[in-house]
Amino acid sequence: MTNRSEALDFKSATLYTLRAVLHTPDTKALLQALQQRMQQSAGFYENEAIILDAQGLDQAPDWKALVSAMRKHQLYPIGVQGSDDIVASALKAGLPLLDASASRASSATGNTTESPPTPEAEATPTQAKAANPADIAPSPEPANTPSAAAPTMVIRHPLRSGQRIYARGGDLIVMGVVSQGAEVIADGHIHVYGPLRGKAIAGAQGRTDAMILTTQLDPELLAIAGVYRVVETRLPDSLHNQAAQVALDGDTLRIRTL
Repeated sequence: MTNRSEALDFKSATLYTLRAVLHTPDTKALLQALQQRMQQSAGFYENEAIILDAQGLDQAPDWKALVSAMRKHQLYPIGVQGSDDIVASALKAGLPLLDASASRASSATGNTTESPPTPEAEATPTQAKAANPADIAPSPEPANTPSAAAPTMVIRHPLRSGQRIYARGGDLIVMGVVSQGAEVIADGHIHVYGPLRGKAIAGAQGRTDAMILTTQLDPELLAIAGVYRVVETRLPDSLHNQAAQVALDGDTLRIRTL
């Protein structure tokens, strides 16, 4: 028979969340912006825990309506940041005060662009899909310490659908395929020595010099420092399944063959 004291245990954990920054208390505007953001992200944020950052607000939105809308999009609010009055209103709606300082960043701010028609060309206006400014947007947390001294994480096996790897504070090297449905995240650079078929997010804490490099490019999503591109159609032949480098140029993701 199991001892009752052994049936449950508490251990430390690191929050792995998105932070949704609220820029207006207008609930209707927030719901419209949420709908737009989720359509643009093509399901990328589904099944994520969310911290609602209301630090820029002087009054509270309708928390219950906002939480209900997020859950319909398979987002799960777990707490609120804000002034004492804002937090008090959130507590009444069942949302606790929560510190996001240790939470994971997975941002979708900035402009998005489609892949260029040539390995070094910028997307034309008809190919680009820019994210309009929204009243609610996941935002990256600032890095607490410099990442230069962080060790490189090396994964020596393929990543299957549903697997997620995060190299906090450093670079990530994957020695094998990143399958569709898998996700690789790093605060620094990402190197994939094999087919990159899933999602790759470099510079997760805001490093704009981070790069994604792979020997075979065929991704579902690419992101650097919050600028992302959902790959909804096959890349041009000059890039598809080619060795490639992805880097950030201002607010534009540029993809070049190696």
